[in-house]
Amino acid sequence: MDLFSILKRYREDVVKSWVYHLHSRTGERYGAQPLEELFITVSAAYDATCAVLLHNDFSKINCHIEWIANARLLGGFTLSEVQNAYELGRTYLVPIFMRELKGKEQINAMERLNSCLLYTITKFSNYFQSLHEKAIKDYAQNLEEEVKKRTKELAESEAKYRLLIEEINDGYFVNQDGIIVFANQTFCDLHGYEAHEVIGKPYVKFVAPESLSYVNKLYNERIKRGDTQDLYVYMRLHKDGRAFPTENKVKLMLYQGREAVAGICRDITERIEMEQRMREAERLAHIGQLSTSLAHEIRNPLSSVKMNIQILLKNNPFDGNNRRRMEIMASEISRLERILEEMLDLARPLKLNLGFASINDLIDACIETMEVRFKEKEISLLKRYSKDMPYVFVDHDRMEQAIINIFLNAVEAVEHGGEIKVVTKKRRNERIEVIISDNGPGIEPDDLPYIFDPFFSKKKRGTGLGLSNVKKIIEAHGGKVMVNGGKDTGTRCVLLIPCNG
Repeated sequence: MDLFSILKRYREDVVKSWVYHLHSRTGERYGAQPLEELFITVSAAYDATCAVLLHNDFSKINCHIEWIANARLLGGFTLSEVQNAYELGRTYLVPIFMRELKGKEQINAMERLNSCLLYTITKFSNYFQSLHEKAIKDYAQNLEEEVKKRTKELAESEAKYRLLIEEINDGYFVNQDGIIVFANQTFCDLHGYEAHEVIGKPYVKFVAPESLSYVNKLYNERIKRGDTQDLYVYMRLHKDGRAFPTENKVKLMLYQGREAVAGICRDITERIEMEQRMREAERLAHIGQLSTSLAHEIRNPLSSVKMNIQILLKNNPFDGNNRRRMEIMASEISRLERILEEMLDLARPLKLNLGFASINDLIDACIETMEVRFKEKEISLLKRYSKDMPYVFVDHDRMEQAIINIFLNAVEAVEHGGEIKVVTKKRRNERIEVIISDNGPGIEPDDLPYIFDPFFSKKKRGTGLGLSNVKKIIEAHGGKVMVNGGKDTGTRCVLLIPCNG
């Protein structure tokens, strides 16, 4: 099926999913929009995207950007809310492209989709920001005229001007001689401070150490070139010590009669994370294709070898070491088959068979499956389940597969007579939390960033596919998996699963 047919065939499904996600999961402002209005705007966005993908025609997307920017600015939407709304289109189209297209066609479609979204978000951000700047500029000009006419109303006009700045959904600040002399509430919130903790402080206090030299270099180059404005991305420093990716647009201006720099900054964490997820999805797609091909090539001869070994064991009077050697061969072939199955699980797209289930009952079923392994190592199992847990909308078999994989890792990690603990509880944000921890040797801190990577394993007989498949299953349910624990402190695996799937 070509790209035109795919886009036409899935138009209705993508638009419906996009609209209902916006209306029910994105936030109060989108939830307050009439469904009819969302269908109109989302349909237009989809058709404009198709025009770019099929004909490299950006005229429709340009019209859509101007239309939406004005409408959403009037409705009080933040820039990130609208950016995320555009991002949703890619969220629904990528799985379709991955499923329906192959090889070069798939790569080309993904590249065009990414280029289209990058163009859309960049152009929208610039236009949306220009509307903000125009509003500020228009108001400032009117304010100057009013000051000339009515000096006695200066205090009231200044209050109105400050109110306008406070209402901007991005951080706004004025930097004079390296000192913050004005900042709106959003700027303070982005950095985790109260207003009185920001005013009068050096601007560099709010820049993460890893970005200080870069920001200073940009400043010196801007002064040298005589530029009046600049746009750059850096890491801002939060009060609690964390650093977040931030986009900053600065411009030279006069503030109280002296030269200063005014800036508008916005958090782009979600945008960066989305780009990283896209790169990871593309990388996993290539790995999946290789894994599928390799698994199919090995599976058939392996099955033949296993069958012949079983026939030999049945029909020949092997005894002693010879029989033991044959049994070891059969066991190792079974292990290779399990590895191939894990490789295929990683490669093939997940198709969830969803239904309501009790998470506590589901874990108990997994424990029953693992009972023999627990007894072999005399492992103590501690359970602490929360009562009145809501049902979750999950694929029962896939969720069992994920939890059993975690149990298998824990069993392999603990010593004989070790301990495994299972805790369930409900979070306030409509999520179920499942915590499985052990008192094993833990994980080296340097290894933690890579534990979900396919084929990464420090175990002698490990494949590095278990946690990769766990992550794939949990994220397919709209959840999240986290693993922590340093060396000699045990391992703690946390599953966050939405109550409504």
